[in-house]
Amino acid sequence: MLYSMTGFGKAVTELPGKKITVEIKSLNSKQIDIAARVPSSLRAREVEMRNTLAAALERGKVDMTVYVENVAAEATVKLNVPVLKAYKEDVENAAQELQIATPQDWYGVLMRFPDIMKSDISGDADDCEVSGVMDALNNAIEQLMAYRRVEGEKLESFFAVRIERIRELLALVPQFEEERVARIRMRMEEGLSKIHGVDYDKSRLEQELFFYIEKLDVNEEKQRLTQHLNYFIETMNGPKGQGKKLGFISQEMGREINTLGSKSNHAEMQKLVVQMKDVLEQIKEQVLNVM
Repeated sequence: MLYSMTGFGKAVTELPGKKITVEIKSLNSKQIDIAARVPSSLRAREVEMRNTLAAALERGKVDMTVYVENVAAEATVKLNVPVLKAYKEDVENAAQELQIATPQDWYGVLMRFPDIMKSDISGDADDCEVSGVMDALNNAIEQLMAYRRVEGEKLESFFAVRIERIRELLALVPQFEEERVARIRMRMEEGLSKIHGVDYDKSRLEQELFFYIEKLDVNEEKQRLTQHLNYFIETMNGPKGQGKKLGFISQEMGREINTLGSKSNHAEMQKLVVQMKDVLEQIKEQVLNVM
């Protein structure tokens, strides 16, 4: 089964006085690439969260955002009155010493100073909050993987149709092979007939013609391409995480199709090869999205 690298997951965990939200978005990438935005209270747990993401998602460019909202009835952030009082005294002393007027809008002045707010919340998240965050993270990962699987099913259908199309085009090749050999023989005989006054050994001509046609034989390419098509479908229906392998198989398919084209020496066969290449390019583009 296939999983796309594109996905989105979101989960919310409710705790007494807090609401934790985790959002994860992923796009295609050769390796796992994680960008995390977490509150300062959870910085100590960021590595653990990254490891959890990497183990579950395997590949992709991943953006994770964690929000921790305080929903308690009582405010946990208050004015730091002692600090405000100290700032006011300093301003009054400075005004007296400089012989200037004191401010008319004390609040506007004092609120510009640092550290005028204090919080009842401790610097680091407690065990309850960490547990809630990890639960939300795992739930968001499950949602994202479900999203990836839905997209993976679409990719499976996409690939199946195009692999079958290459099979159909490959099945049309044999009808031109006998005609191709006859044309090659005719061109060689016509070329020799134009050389006047020169006799040639017909048996030697048959040998040379045999060797030449043997070099243009495409049976091996057809067999190997068929094997690659079968292996692609087999790999696609196997365990998840086959994106890289499917990429390698599509490259091998491209080599056989290119060799088939270089050996074809026939206009109609060349047209079939061009159509195969077009279908294969569509496959290669979408393989980049497979996990």
